[in-house]
Amino acid sequence: MVRPETLDWLEEAKKDLKHARDSLKLRSFSWSCFAAQQACEKALKAFSLGVARRRPTHLHDLTVLYHEVKSHLKLPNDIAANLGELSAYYALARYPNAGLTRPSIGISRLQAERAIATARKVLEKVEEIFTHTKSG
Repeated sequence: MVRPETLDWLEEAKKDLKHARDSLKLRSFSWSCFAAQQACEKALKAFSLGVARRRPTHLHDLTVLYHEVKSHLKLPNDIAANLGELSAYYALARYPNAGLTRPSIGISRLQAERAIATARKVLEKVEEIFTHTKSG
């Protein structure tokens, strides 16, 4: 049985992924990257709560969050390798001089597309396991 709290995290992850896609259409690439990071973070935290049955660490580093659930969640190597880049957007995409003078002009469409693709694949994998857990 999946706890309602877990489903809240998962639904918010889906909303953030939609926001990332919408921001891409608006050519707001920095916000697209941040929203993708948030989608991935919330999906991993939902997984931690719902499948790994542990409170996730209160941080935003996707590589650490993935490490905490890796024994239950196997991401493809290329997706796992992109978590560090996606994780950096938590601050880099929002704050001037956090790596880029102006993230709103320094982050490209390609970066946003890659961030969305990574978040989408993580969310799909988490949902797949949730579906299997519910039915199995």
